[in-house]
Amino acid sequence: MDYKLDQNKIYLFTGAAGFIGYYLSKRLLDEGCKIVGIDNINDYYDVNLKYARLDLLKPYSNFTFIKCDIAEKDKVFELFEEYKPNVVVNLAAQAGVRYSIDNPDVYISSNIIGFFNILEACRYNPVEHLIYASSSSVYGANKKVPFEETDFVDNPVSLYAATKKSNELMAHTYSHLYKIPATGLRFFTVYGPMGRPDMAYFSFTDKYFKGEPIRIFNNGDFDNDLYRDFTYVDDIVEGIVRLLHQPPIDVIPHHKVFNIGNNQPEKLMTFIETLEKCLSKSLNKKVEFKKIFEPMKLGDVPATYASTEKLEQVVGFKPKTSIEAGLQKFTDWYVKYYNIK
Repeated sequence: MDYKLDQNKIYLFTGAAGFIGYYLSKRLLDEGCKIVGIDNINDYYDVNLKYARLDLLKPYSNFTFIKCDIAEKDKVFELFEEYKPNVVVNLAAQAGVRYSIDNPDVYISSNIIGFFNILEACRYNPVEHLIYASSSSVYGANKKVPFEETDFVDNPVSLYAATKKSNELMAHTYSHLYKIPATGLRFFTVYGPMGRPDMAYFSFTDKYFKGEPIRIFNNGDFDNDLYRDFTYVDDIVEGIVRLLHQPPIDVIPHHKVFNIGNNQPEKLMTFIETLEKCLSKSLNKKVEFKKIFEPMKLGDVPATYASTEKLEQVVGFKPKTSIEAGLQKFTDWYVKYYNIK
């Protein structure tokens, strides 16, 4: 299969200053593609990290950045009419399961209203393909593993998950009514350098340098530990790139959903021990986190485990980066970025 990207097309990426948005933008910019990136640079986490990502993208002559909130419908329509994108990747969303417990309004604004605006813009300014971020959270507390795209996903256990399931339903409907080729991607715990500071691996590393204990929400039950399908960001980007020019025009409605996960879940404690080892290598000294064990948090699920067969069948790719390799790249970056001696 040929996955060469078309340099004549206009790619519009929302959430371009975000973690995945940055890496995807850089990959396409390096291949000579024209990117229009939009982001509202909200303060959910350190905006300096978002600006640091953007600073690495701005030198590209084929990159245009516009600060914009996708919840602003008029602004979204203006951008579509001005730049006439061929392909749209919607990565802008309010992330985080626990944050949605205390701050529900922002999830409705960004994940529901914002995504509706993107769909409407694609309706009135037809695109060749709309790819959008869903989440493994839609599987809720499903007991059957690995999670398959055909599984029943009508029992979300967080508002964040409910908004992502809603995105899938909305995209399905717009594909049916207006023949918009749309693909939803259920991401499984994405990590890597320049990642989100609210993610456990990043916040654990922060706490180590602050001399604070890390809080592990697994009840201290090592026999029945939480499992997570940790997926390195480069694998996520490769999957998206391969899907960009595989719009679902062979199905009615023109809508498909794919898992992108590592297909190899790890116990949370194994992940933490690996992070300690990687940080030890980066610092040339033994690292051991101070640990406090607490009950599972409201909205958390006991396991995430992706079946990736559907993705493999369509694009011939399966994420494969080990947590040892991925976390080593993260800790090496962290030590350099924060100038830790």
